[in-house]
This record gives sequence, structure tokens and C-alpha cells, in this order.
Amino acid sequence: MATMATMATMATMATMAKTEGNDNEADNKQLVELVEDLRRSNAELRAETETFERYVRRLGPREPDPQLAPVSVGTTSQMETEAGRGRKSSTQGASQEPFQYLTLDQKYYICMKEVNAMRQDLEQLNKASEQALQNHKAMIQVTDKQLADIKKARYEFERDIVKPLREEKGVMVRPEKVIRYIEDRIKARDSLVEKLHLKNTALCTQTRKLQLQLLHKEDMEEVLHEVDFQQLRIENRQHLEHIDECNQDLLHLKLLAGNTQKLLNTYKKKLESLTSESKLLSSDIASHEDLLLKTDKETQQAEEERAKIEVQNKKLQAQLEDFSAPHVLEYMEARALHSQLEQSVKTWRRKIEVAEVRCGDTTHENVMLDSQISL
Repeated sequence: MATMATMATMATMATMAKTEGNDNEADNKQLVELVEDLRRSNAELRAETETFERYVRRLGPREPDPQLAPVSVGTTSQMETEAGRGRKSSTQGASQEPFQYLTLDQKYYICMKEVNAMRQDLEQLNKASEQALQNHKAMIQVTDKQLADIKKARYEFERDIVKPLREEKGVMVRPEKVIRYIEDRIKARDSLVEKLHLKNTALCTQTRKLQLQLLHKEDMEEVLHEVDFQQLRIENRQHLEHIDECNQDLLHLKLLAGNTQKLLNTYKKKLESLTSESKLLSSDIASHEDLLLKTDKETQQAEEERAKIEVQNKKLQAQLEDFSAPHVLEYMEARALHSQLEQSVKTWRRKIEVAEVRCGDTTHENVMLDSQISL
């Protein structure tokens, strides 16, 4: 009995431990979910505060935006319940004073302002980067030009000064030649600078003239009177009438072009049909010509065969005219004699074979017998 009681108490303790473990696991899961929710809400609040801080920094010490008028929305407990954060207020025992925070429309307004400001900043950055890129490209072009000039000068110096030294070893180059070469290069550079300076001055004078003309035009526009405007209206009306006439002519020409295009399409279709028909007829003519050639060859062969047959027929007719047949009795006697001779030939051959087997006669005798048999 005592053992049974102890076993029962151990079983109850085990079940209680299992239930406590399950409760602890459920509490841990709830705590983990609550922590994740708090992290998300903190991240959202942090993003909102950062956006609002950027907006305030952009505004600076100016008058407040009328779109962001403060709105009172309940106590801390009400704000927490509306936001759905699931947090308990840490100031429940403090005085319940209403807080003022932004509505969804105001948050949307701030976000749109920030987005527009970021777009403007991005456009400015793009412009600055494009300007920097253009400056770098210009610098690269200038350096490439300078490098090309340096390479050209080096090539000319090697061609005129260094190459003769390499070809003629032991020959000293006079310094006057080198100095003259350098002076010529300096003079050429000075002349180029003078040309560019003159070109620059000409361009500057041209730009000044254009600016003066532009200013004069602007002054003349300012001095225009009502008569000038009337004249401009009349000229504008005349030009509009001329444009209408040109448009009418253009429409007429378009109609003519459309009709001609239709006729051209019909003629093209007819031409295509006729070309296809001509191709068919040409193929039929070629086939008929081939058939005609074949028939000509066949007729020629038939004529040749007919001529041969006519010659043969004439020969046969001549033979028929000279033909003379023996009498029937004579023919029967000849046939009987022929059969008797064949029978005798067969008997003689058998005899010869038997004689060869028995006596082994010589070939001379066989030849004689064959000659007698043939006779």
C-alpha cells in the first residue's frame, strides 16, 4: 500500500511538472512575440522620428507650417490603445494630461515633403555629378591634346636632332643647331598663341555686337506703339491666310497623291497578274517547244524505220517473186531420209563410244570415223 501511494504521488508530481513546463513554454513564446512586436513598433517610431527631425531641420527657425497644426488626441493610455502597440504606460500614477501628436494626413504631408526634398537633392546631385563629369572630360581632352603635342614635339626633336646622331656616330652636333631648333619651336608657339589671341578677341567683339543687338531689340520692343501692333496683327492675319491657302493646296495635292497612289496600286496589281500570266505562258511555250522537238525526233526516227522497212519489203517481194517450192511428196521423202540419216549418226556415235571403251582405239581412227560420219 505504501509503495502504491508513493507511486501515485510520484505520478502526480510528474504531471504537475509537465503542466508547469508547458505553461513556461507558452509564456516564453508570448514573451518572444511581444518582444518582436515591440521591436517592430520601435523601428517604425524611429523611422517616423528621423523623418520628422529631417523635416524640422529643413524648415529651420521659421514659422510653423499650417498643414501641421497640433491635434490633441487623448491621454497616454488612449494613444497607446489607438496605436495598438500593446504596451502599458509607465506613467499610470502620474497626472493624465492630453498629448498632441500628428495625424495620418500630417504624416503623409511630411513624408511627401521629404520625398520631394530628396528628389530635389538627388537632381542637384545629378547636376553636380554631370558638371563634374563634363569638367573631367574637358580636362581629359586638354591633357590628351597636350600629350599629343608633346609626342609630336618629341617625334620632331628625335627626327631632326637625335636621329642624325644615331646614324652618324662620332659626329658632334653643334649647339647652335639645337638652339635654333628650340627658337623655331618657341616662335611657332608664339605665332600660334597670337593667332588664338586674335581669334579670341574677334569672338569677344562678335559676342559684344550680338549682346548690343539683343539689347537694341529689347529696347525697340519696349518702344513699340499701337500702330506697330496693328501692323503686326495685319501681317499675322495675312500670314494666316497664306497658311490656310497653303494648307488647302496641300490637301488638294494629298488627294491627288492618294488617287494616283490608288491608280498606281491597281496598275501594279494588273502588272503582277500579267507578269504571272506571261510566266505561265512562257513555261507552256517552252514545254510545247520541247514536245515539238520530241515529236520531230520521233517522226524522223519513224521515217528512217519506214525507209528501212520499205527496203526490206522490196527485198522480200523480190524473193517471193523468185520463190519456187518443191512438191509435197519430194518434201516428205527428203524429211524421211533426213530422219534416217540422223538415226544412223546416233547409232554410229554409240558404236564409237563403245569401241573406245572396249578397245581404246587411237584418235586417228576416231577422226576417220568422224569424217566418214560427216560424209
